[in-house]
Amino acid sequence: MTLTISLPGRRDERGGRVSPRRAFWRGVGRVLRRKRGRVVGVAILALFAAMATVGPLLYPANLPRDDNALYAAPSLAHPFGTDFEGTDVLALVVTGARYVILTGLATAIITVALGTTLGLLAGLHRGRWDTVLMRITDLQLTIPGLPLLLVLSTVWKFESPLEMGLVLGLLGWGGVARAVRSQTLSLRERGFVEAARGLGLSSTHIVGRELLPSMAPYIAMNVLIAVTGAIYAQVGLFFLGVLPFESNNWGVMLNLAVFGGGALTTPAALPYLLAPLLAILLLTLGIVLVVDAMDEIFNPRLRED
Repeated sequence: MTLTISLPGRRDERGGRVSPRRAFWRGVGRVLRRKRGRVVGVAILALFAAMATVGPLLYPANLPRDDNALYAAPSLAHPFGTDFEGTDVLALVVTGARYVILTGLATAIITVALGTTLGLLAGLHRGRWDTVLMRITDLQLTIPGLPLLLVLSTVWKFESPLEMGLVLGLLGWGGVARAVRSQTLSLRERGFVEAARGLGLSSTHIVGRELLPSMAPYIAMNVLIAVTGAIYAQVGLFFLGVLPFESNNWGVMLNLAVFGGGALTTPAALPYLLAPLLAILLLTLGIVLVVDAMDEIFNPRLRED
């Protein structure tokens, strides 16, 4: 005799049953519509994603220069004016977005993947595994990032955003590992994990089916936060001149505007300085607004059905 249990699930307006996945995305839509700022945040991230993927294709590899329009004022032809070489500032912002955003994504993926994996292993197995992995994490947290990047800059030119993302990711996973370990230590004592162990389920099943879904909101928000941190880190390094200027990005623009273009003393150069700052501000704002929405999407105490 087979006993079948039928869960009621959620029904739509017509009384039909809605799948959990469809109900989830409907809930996401309701959360986004509840505050207009969240829709604006999604639109901002979509804009920058399009800018990074399609934007550079709209311009030639070598941007045109106009020697007769050095630091030209903003106009219809040049919405943010031109730089000290007569290059359109908007074109520089658009073409420089790919390096910045891809570096941020690569850093976030490496940071969260390493931190989550090591944190889960340490928190789940404890004992010797926990001790060894946490000592490795402590060692990673003591590595000075700036001196290491100074040394690596003599060998690497960081022409590829993946190279920059790899270095920043390897330097930034320690905090995530410790936080995930704490989350795992808390969850492993819950009843559903104990029940899975009592049924003799493997550690892979417990991690993949029990722990990771419970930590999905935390991991997703860490991805967005890591993107923001990576953007600030790389832009700051290029602005300070620590890394060689092998590719156009927003940090290079800020460095050239301040130290080479006289943006702090020449009013005509201000648009060249403000354009990348505005791009960084908008991208950060979009991430903050989306993180706010994700907190309500995944937290049942905050979600209003």
